[in-house]
Amino acid sequence: MVKESGKLDRVILEARKNAEQRAKGYRERALKLFPWVCGRCARTFDHKNLQLLEVHHKNHNHDDNPPDGSNWELLCTYCHENEHAKLKDFMGRTDTSDTESAATHNPFANLKNMLNKKT
Repeated sequence: MVKESGKLDRVILEARKNAEQRAKGYRERALKLFPWVCGRCARTFDHKNLQLLEVHHKNHNHDDNPPDGSNWELLCTYCHENEHAKLKDFMGRTDTSDTESAATHNPFANLKNMLNKKT
């Protein structure tokens, strides 16, 4: 069991290193391609706070990294977190067919007649 745990730890460590290397490559390219401005809130960045600017994959596929950057946008860490929270929230919702029907009562259906009676 200990042997398997060590092997799993090595696999996880290697996967993390590969992900960091891949992220470093496309982040550097994105920072060269695009202005250092958040695509949502328009906050500008410089060398002092550049670590707060992150690359967001528009199609949410981190392996889709075209050289022209067409799948990327730069977002500040706050907007990036919000973007992923929206996706998680959306994925948590399911469309069930057994939902209740919409209300059929219209409280304003007879409003015109009621207003005419007052005049």
